[in-house]
Amino acid sequence: MRFHISTTSRLPIYQQLAQQIREAIARGELLPEACLPSVRQMSQDLVVNPNTVARAYTELEREGLLVSRPGRGIYVAQPRNDLTPAARDRRLIEKMNPWLTEAVHLGYAADEVLRLVAERVREFQWQNEKVA
Repeated sequence: MRFHISTTSRLPIYQQLAQQIREAIARGELLPEACLPSVRQMSQDLVVNPNTVARAYTELEREGLLVSRPGRGIYVAQPRNDLTPAARDRRLIEKMNPWLTEAVHLGYAADEVLRLVAERVREFQWQNEKVA
């Protein structure tokens, strides 16, 4: 799995890296128990400060996506679902509202948004179900 950073992006480097790791996990490109490169190795590969990589890893650990095993490395965590269905819905809606607001401002119709979502859904790995 190769990660990259964009020096022209307005998004901080640690957030770029964290987002790429989140997406790789969601797409099934990084499976549970997969070992990620060490902070030192990743910082050398991306030519960034090790603190930048450490910050991305720490953020993902707090989110429960990564787990650090002292002396062994950093690994993709096993998926867990400790939120109630209502809490899960609220969390997803909080993320969707800004995205839908942007779609409205860009002039999308609801059916266009649904078409785009359906196309993108096929690219992700979903637990316990197959997407057509």
